[in-house]
Amino acid sequence: MELEIFAAHLRTLRQQAGLSQEALAARLGVSAQSVSKWENAANWPEAALILPLARLLGVSADELL
Repeated sequence: MELEIFAAHLRTLRQQAGLSQEALAARLGVSAQSVSKWENAANWPEAALILPLARLLGVSADELL
């Protein structure tokens, strides 16, 4: 259940930041498919991506998670 909550939260934050999945992926150096999997609760981002992801979305790591 936690992954589903994270996925919905990530999608909302990305949309609020005005980023497409492709744009977010490019900035993080991952594929758009990876971002899609995160937002569809298929898997978590790698731990090393949490801080860069939070920064790009303008939130703290705590708020992201």
